[in-house]
Amino acid sequence: MKFSTFKRHLREGLKNIFRNGWMTVASVGAVTVTLILVGAFLALMLNLNQMATKVEEDVEIDVLIDPTSDEGDITALGEKIKKLDQVDTAVFSSKDEELKKLIKSFGEEGQSWELYEQDNPLRHVYIVQAKQPKDTIKVAKKIEGFDSVEEVIYGKDVVKRLFEFNKYARNIGLALIAGLVFTAIFLISNTIKITIMARSKEIGIMKLVGATNGFIRWPFFIEGMFLGILGSIIPITFILTGYYYIDHNVQDKITYHFVDILPFYPFAWQLSLIILLIGTVIGIWGSVMSVRKFLKV
Repeated sequence: MKFSTFKRHLREGLKNIFRNGWMTVASVGAVTVTLILVGAFLALMLNLNQMATKVEEDVEIDVLIDPTSDEGDITALGEKIKKLDQVDTAVFSSKDEELKKLIKSFGEEGQSWELYEQDNPLRHVYIVQAKQPKDTIKVAKKIEGFDSVEEVIYGKDVVKRLFEFNKYARNIGLALIAGLVFTAIFLISNTIKITIMARSKEIGIMKLVGATNGFIRWPFFIEGMFLGILGSIIPITFILTGYYYIDHNVQDKITYHFVDILPFYPFAWQLSLIILLIGTVIGIWGSVMSVRKFLKV
C-alpha cells in the first residue's frame, strides 16, 4: 500500500468518527464501560492468580520419621526422597527444631511447651516441596510407602480442594473476560454496520468507478481501531487510579501474608498495554465483522 493511499484511509477513518456524531459517542461509551469491567476484572484475576500461586508454592509435605529409625535410616530416607523426579527440596528438621518452631508459633502461650524440652514428644521431620505444586499429592503418596516413614502430613483434602478451586477460578475468570470482550465487539460491530448502511450510496458509487473492496474497507477498519483506542483511555485512567490508591493505602494494612498484590510498577504499564491492546482488537475485529457481513457492494 502506498503511503498516500494509507493517508487517505487514515483521513477517511477519522472523518467517519466525527461524521457519525452521537453514534460515535455511544460506541465509545459502550466500549469504555465494557473495558472498565474487563480491566477491573483482569486486575482482580491477575492478583488472585498471584495469591493462588503463592499459596500453592507454600504447600509442603511433612514426612514424620519413625522414632525407631537410626541416623543411617534417616539419611537413607532423605536421599531416597531427593531422588524422586518431582521433588524440589527435602530439608531435614530435628524434633528439637520442630519444638522451637512450635513454641515460637504460639508466642507467649508457647511457653507452656517448654516443659517438653527434656522429653520431646515430636518427631524428626523431612520438609518436602514438589517442583510443581500440582504434584504434591503424587509425591506424598510415593513417600508414604518408604521405609522409616511414620506418617506423611500434607492436608490431603485441603490441598486437593485448593488446586481445584484455583483451576476453576482461573477458567471462570477467563470465560467472563472473553464474554465481556465479545460484548464490546458486538457493540462496535453494530455501530460500524449503521455507518456502512448510511453510506451505501457513496460506497456504490465508489464501486462503480473501480474502487476495490479493500480500498473501501480500510477506512472502516481504521475507524474501528480509533473507536477502540478512544474507549480505552478512560478505563486505563480509572483503573490505575483505583489500583494506585489500593497499593499505597490498603496493602500495608493487610496482615495475611498470602494477600500480596502485584506492585504498581510495572503492573500499571502491563495492564495499560493489555487494555489498550484489547480495545484496539475489539475495534478492528468489530469492523471486520461488520464489513464482511453487511458491506453489499
